[in-house]
Amino acid sequence: MNFDGFDDELWDEHKWEAHLDEIERKSDQLRRFISSDPKGNIPRWITLLKESQDEDDAFEAYVEEELLLDEAYFPEEDDDWDDEDDFEDEDFLFGSMDEFDELEESEDFDSGEEWKSLSEDYASSDYGSLDNLLIFNRSRELAVDVLKWAESVPAKAQNKSFQEFVGEILKIGAKLAGGYSFGFEPEYIGANIAYSKKALKCSNLGLALLQAQKTEEYFTEPFYSDFHERIFELRNDIGVYVQELRDRFDNRVD
Repeated sequence: MNFDGFDDELWDEHKWEAHLDEIERKSDQLRRFISSDPKGNIPRWITLLKESQDEDDAFEAYVEEELLLDEAYFPEEDDDWDDEDDFEDEDFLFGSMDEFDELEESEDFDSGEEWKSLSEDYASSDYGSLDNLLIFNRSRELAVDVLKWAESVPAKAQNKSFQEFVGEILKIGAKLAGGYSFGFEPEYIGANIAYSKKALKCSNLGLALLQAQKTEEYFTEPFYSDFHERIFELRNDIGVYVQELRDRFDNRVD
């Protein structure tokens, strides 16, 4: 697929990263413009927690909102990017497979391509589903647990470092989802790499913010140790994922 306004040159991760940096700047401005809190005094995750049924719902709302804001600054496509592939399509983002429940027993499920989207083996391909990408699942589980913990922290103790820590943890999954939405084809794997690098940056920052709060009263040893181990391991695995994506780009078929 081709975005109007993009040249025919194959963009690498660095060109995509510069483009995404500009998009993030504009998205932040848009977020403040449409928000009831234009000065950004209230972290978005707090508002979403209040508006959502539970922490899982708040996380998915956060990811969807982040991607929709980014999408607003990508050039429009004429042909290939239709409503079925839009970021607003929850099936596209989170791999809902309700349509497969209607398959008749007489159908040979394995004979088609649909089964691949259900398989973890195909998660890192254009046949797969984000729901089967292991590092995304782990980022989602981590974000949900951090949100549950955050709700137990008294409002008066929620300082800037605390708020930024929770926000960075939520961004990890949002950035992984953003990259995954571009897929693994040579033309767009650079965008996947750039988004995944941002997820890596968020995990590094989240880890640093966590360590800076180790002595705070709201952090018990079990919570701190659990979060530290999970963020550390997720950070390392995202780094491996980024390198795997780079290898694919370097070994692409021209």
